[in-house]
Amino acid sequence: MADVLVFVDHVDGVVRKPTLELLTIARRLGDPVAVLLGAGSGARQAAGVLGEHGAVRVLVAEAEEFGQYLVVPKVDALQAAVGVVGEPAAVLVASSGEGKEIAARLALRLGSGLITDAVDVQASEEGPVATQSVFAAAFTTTSRVTSGVPVITVKPNSAPVEQAAAAGTVEELSVSFGELATGTKVVARTPRQSTGRPELTEAAIVVSGGRGVGGAENFPLIEALADALGAAVGASRAAVDAGWYPHSNQVGQTGKTVSPQLYIANGISGAIQHRAGMQTSKTIVAVNKDPEAPIFDLVDYGVVGDLFQVLPQLTDDITTRKN
Repeated sequence: MADVLVFVDHVDGVVRKPTLELLTIARRLGDPVAVLLGAGSGARQAAGVLGEHGAVRVLVAEAEEFGQYLVVPKVDALQAAVGVVGEPAAVLVASSGEGKEIAARLALRLGSGLITDAVDVQASEEGPVATQSVFAAAFTTTSRVTSGVPVITVKPNSAPVEQAAAAGTVEELSVSFGELATGTKVVARTPRQSTGRPELTEAAIVVSGGRGVGGAENFPLIEALADALGAAVGASRAAVDAGWYPHSNQVGQTGKTVSPQLYIANGISGAIQHRAGMQTSKTIVAVNKDPEAPIFDLVDYGVVGDLFQVLPQLTDDITTRKN
């Protein structure tokens, strides 16, 4: 079988969930080969996790450039990995902001087609076929790269994490950095304050609040329900623009795109801008006191009611059942 390159998203060697999902997809297409960059002392542990989830080989590279500069050094390394494996069946990258920039630059260098924000990838005789939600999630399309090595970015939560023990053989990847690699330097980093909740784009459950929440002082209602469910907290553009919740939690066309197993929208009307960021969620629930709200055209389950009455009861019931 042909090799499938999987770009590893990690934090200090701790492999993030979207990469494990990519390995599940990669096994449909061929033999997964993971590309692990700048993991430092965590490389050995990361390689073990990748092997447990189907990576036949793990190409490892260490260089200061991966941490000190922006995406170009990583593109150089992925291009080197393509050269090592010959012509892979595909290159899979998680659909983050950085991931999509890396994928786009790599596709340009390889003279290849690029597909972004896929929600599914399947094998076919002609090559990988990707499913996408396009035009603000109004349509679902299937696409296939017809030129060069397919470079595909995949949204988190698009595939299950499945263990499938493989060799996970660690190999050193030799990388030659081009002149552009050191063009943009990282001069400072500010760690995000941890909330203890899942990362928004990776969470299996997301609880969001919108204009109907009424103010920042009422967002603890949203947070309480999220904590009861072990969920991430999201917000609509209206709530973010009003200063009720951080921009980093915005879900929508100009915010983050999420695709959880369960999405609960509270006090959100359902404008197309918001729908574009969450319409691919597996199950959608809405709480809104306006029975004519557009969000009800999208949901699997709708509650017409005052969120200030519904949410506390729901949170209490979930907490009681858990205990």
